[in-house]
This record gives sequence, structure tokens and C-alpha cells, in this order.
Amino acid sequence: MTRDRCVDFLRAWAIVSVVAGHWLITALRHGSDGGITAPELLADVPWTRWLTPLFQIMPLFFLAGGHAAGGSWDRARAGGATATGWVGRRAVRLLLPTAAYSAPALLAVAVSAALGVDSDTLALVGWAMAMQFWFLPVYLLVSALTPVLYGAHARWGLAVPATLGALAVAVGTLSLTADLPRLGLLNHLLVWAVAYQLGFCWRDGGLDGHRPLALALGGGAAFAALVALGPFPLSLILVTGEPVSNTDPPSVAMLAWVLAQCGLCLLAAPGLRRLLAPDGGRRLVGPVGGVSMTLYLWHMLPVLVVAAALYLPGLAPEPAVGSAAWWALRVPWLLLLAVLLAAVTAVVRPVEGALVGRYEQARPDGARCRPWLLWPGLAVSAVALTRFAAHGFAEDGRFPALPALGLAAGTALVLLHRGRGAPPAGRPAPSALEEAA
Repeated sequence: MTRDRCVDFLRAWAIVSVVAGHWLITALRHGSDGGITAPELLADVPWTRWLTPLFQIMPLFFLAGGHAAGGSWDRARAGGATATGWVGRRAVRLLLPTAAYSAPALLAVAVSAALGVDSDTLALVGWAMAMQFWFLPVYLLVSALTPVLYGAHARWGLAVPATLGALAVAVGTLSLTADLPRLGLLNHLLVWAVAYQLGFCWRDGGLDGHRPLALALGGGAAFAALVALGPFPLSLILVTGEPVSNTDPPSVAMLAWVLAQCGLCLLAAPGLRRLLAPDGGRRLVGPVGGVSMTLYLWHMLPVLVVAAALYLPGLAPEPAVGSAAWWALRVPWLLLLAVLLAAVTAVVRPVEGALVGRYEQARPDGARCRPWLLWPGLAVSAVALTRFAAHGFAEDGRFPALPALGLAAGTALVLLHRGRGAPPAGRPAPSALEEAA
């Protein structure tokens, strides 16, 4: 079965848009005390919140991820693979690069704290280095549930995302009206699982005909009504001071945006496939798709490098945030960060590839799996990643010992779930599936 280049393009576009969006809204200032501050563009310049729907395209990543994962699990199951083996392979491809990123970041925090670096500065840097982590525990859990979710899809089709969406509406409404914020955390899984499940439906032809248009129009109208009538804000990125957030946790308005964006994507898919049909399409999408995890994990490091090299010594020009001069300087800012990220990727990507390659050599597909190690490892890793996403790598300017230990232990359990040696006789190892973790 040939790969769908449209799916590859959507994942690549989603990652590039997230990176560009984070860079675009990041503002730095040389503080009066000699440190660095980070003004919040969306809070200080309210009209910029209208830009957030353009950059909040993670629904497309989950949609494309569901499409790819559905095909991957279907083929693996037909080849005799177990749920433990399939989930474990994908978990390793997510957690090993994450560990390769987190280990030096946490080491740097430990050394900085020991040297007496200002706690506020350390907390800000630690937050910046982990701000993208919200995605990792969600995608890790959704991927782990793929065999169950795909089984439900095979039996009930579109009724599954419809049910998940209804549950998300109920959870979101109850968490707001009854003031139960912890209940609302369920929507981190429910809302993004709707997009993931729609990916299954897309792959199997369940979203043909007029359904994409219905999703686009219905979701768009619902989003506009929920924002206009309240209490949901326009911004699809967290903004300090807003009483309700659309992202933490995902709100009913975010669910409407998920449906609208997925519908628009499906409407555009035939045209995208035609544009990507020549070999040039593969050459355009392939390189970005191959390093998408690296780009996502490491894209804030160039910001810190520029902050230390230009803003800390007061060398960078600092027009008022949101002014015409500030926006004009976004062009060289983005170009400089892109060059630095390309350099970081050139160094880091081979290391990540070597880690995954050596692991799969020592513990090949088809070797005996230990589910009693995998599933607790996934749970512990998800909790640790959630903690980092919420508080960064240096909460209150201190080394986060417990989350760091949790991530190390969880990753170790996942890595140990697969036995050493060759695959069992009579069962060939499944072919490598170059899919996003």
C-alpha cells in the first residue's frame, strides 16, 4: 500500500506551523536588572489573538496521525503483531528522542541551580524548554489506545468520534458550570481523540461525500457562536488573564475548531494530492517529515541561544512589542532561528537515529514482549511529561527531581518491555514503518 503524501504533508505542515507560531509570538526584552523578560504578545497586543486560529493546526496532526496509525495497526495486526509490540515500537520512537532532549536540558538546570543562577531566570528558561511538552503525553496515550480505538472504529465507524465529541461537550460544560476544573482535564484526551478517530474514518472512506463540508460549516458555525456568545475566548492559545482557556484544557470551542479544521482539510485533500503527485512533492515533504520530532522538541533552543547572545548583553534592537518596527524585525528573527534550528537538527538527528537504531538492533521486532513493563512505563512517562508540560524543567527555579526520576523510570520500563535477541523462529520481524511517533 503506497503512502498518502497528503497525510505526510499535513503532519509536516502542522509541525512547521507550530514551530513558526511559537517563534512568531515570542518576544524578548533586556530587563532593567540585567536579566531577560518575555512579554506576552497575545496579552499585550489583543488583536493578535485573531492570528491564533491560523497557527493552531494541531487538529491536523492528530487527524493525519490517526490516518497513518490506523493503516499501520491494520497491517501489523494482519502480519501477526500484538498490541504490546506495536504500541511499544511507537512509544520507543517517541520516548527515546524525548529522553535525548530532556537529559541535557535537565543536566543544565541542575548545574545552573548548583551555581546559583537566578531562580526566576532559571524558571523562565526551564518553562521555555518544556512548553511544547503538552503534546507528548496526549499523543503517547492516544497512540497506546490505538488498538482499542481502531477496534471501536471497525465496529461503529463515525459513531465513535460522535460519542467522544458528546462526552467532551458534557465534560467541558460540567467543568465550567459546576466549577470542576480537574474534570475538564479529561478533554485533553477526548477532544484530540476526536481528530485522531476522524483520521481512521478518513482512511476507510467514512468521510466521503458531503461530510467534509458538513464538518467545516458546522464546526465553523459552532466555533463562531461559542466565541460570540461566550464564555469562550477567540484565542486558541493560552492567554494570561483570560478567565476561560480554549487549550488548557481543550474547550468546547476548541472541539468545534477541530471539526471545522478537519472538514476544511478533507475538502482540500484532493487538490493537495494533485499538487504532491510529482516526485517534487515527495522531495518537499519527506525531509521535514523525517525530522518532525526533532524540530518539535528542539525548536525553542535557538530562541535561548539568541536570547543569551543578543538580548542578555543588550545588543538586540528592542522596539515596542507589537509596533511596526517590531513586526518588521520578525523577518530576520525567524530567519535566524530557522538557520540555528537547521544546525541543531543536523547535529541531533543522527544521535536520535543511532539511539533508536541500536535499540531495535538489540531488541528487534518480534522478540518477546513484556506487557507488565510496557503499560506501567507508559503511565509513569505520561505523568512525568504532563508535569514538565505544566511546570517546565525548573519549577520555582529548582531542579525537578521527582518528574525527572519519573521520566527516566518510565522510559526505562518501556525500553525493557522488549526482550533481547532475534525474533522467534517462524515469525519475521515486521517491516519498519516510517511514521511519526
